[in-house]
Amino acid sequence: MDTQRGDAMRKYGAEFAGTLLLVFFGVGSVIFGSDLIGDVGVALAFGLVLLALAYAIGPVSGCHVNPAVTLGVLLARRISVRDAVGYWVAQFLGGIAGAALLKLVVEVGTITDQSGGFGTDGYGPPFRVNAGGAFVLEIVLTFTLVLVVLMMTGAAAAPGFAGLAIGLTLALVHLIGVPLDGTSVNPARALGPALFAGTHALGQVWLFILAPLVGAVVAAALWPLLRAREDVPRTGLAAEESSTATERIVAGTSAQADVQAERRRSGT
Repeated sequence: MDTQRGDAMRKYGAEFAGTLLLVFFGVGSVIFGSDLIGDVGVALAFGLVLLALAYAIGPVSGCHVNPAVTLGVLLARRISVRDAVGYWVAQFLGGIAGAALLKLVVEVGTITDQSGGFGTDGYGPPFRVNAGGAFVLEIVLTFTLVLVVLMMTGAAAAPGFAGLAIGLTLALVHLIGVPLDGTSVNPARALGPALFAGTHALGQVWLFILAPLVGAVVAAALWPLLRAREDVPRTGLAAEESSTATERIVAGTSAQADVQAERRRSGT
């Protein structure tokens, strides 16, 4: 029991730290340098930090760092409800902590916010999309991200490439979304900065929390029609084992590789 509790806390800690870093570096690129690196630079910042995190904390938690991804994985029966709730709490707290750290840097360093809105997402002027368009956009972009996560972390996926594919996908959806609404696809990323940006951002943040969750539900609903035969949904203890397998896939290992490594260590 103590071992299980310790493993769970490590997972939640990894999700907290990973989401904090995603917000700090991703949203930080908007606040600190969007005038220099442009939309392409911001998209690459988000994609590259997720790529790095996938290989860093993937072996620990699977590197969701996104409540929408966790929802998709839960609906795919690859994680237990208990762990999903723990992930959500850790992710939202991590997003808030990352935004708080950004606020501290801006205030202490007397830095000009290049985004004019603390890197928050939005609709209506000065953004280039209205509320309805932003809602549809966030559903489509999050659907794309979550579907890639589910496909690339399945049993049939080639070990070692999940982090690369997922990181590039996040960069891709930002290339589309940043010029329009700033791109959320992540409720924790949306909420954290909004808490420090003022009432206008808080009045719109509901859309950037709800729409990504809808996108995740759609991705999880269509995934069974596209998945390989080996990716069979599981429940109960099997879901726990599937979660561990997903972590190995993201990390670039497999059960067979683990056995071979153990044999080499034992000299058999």
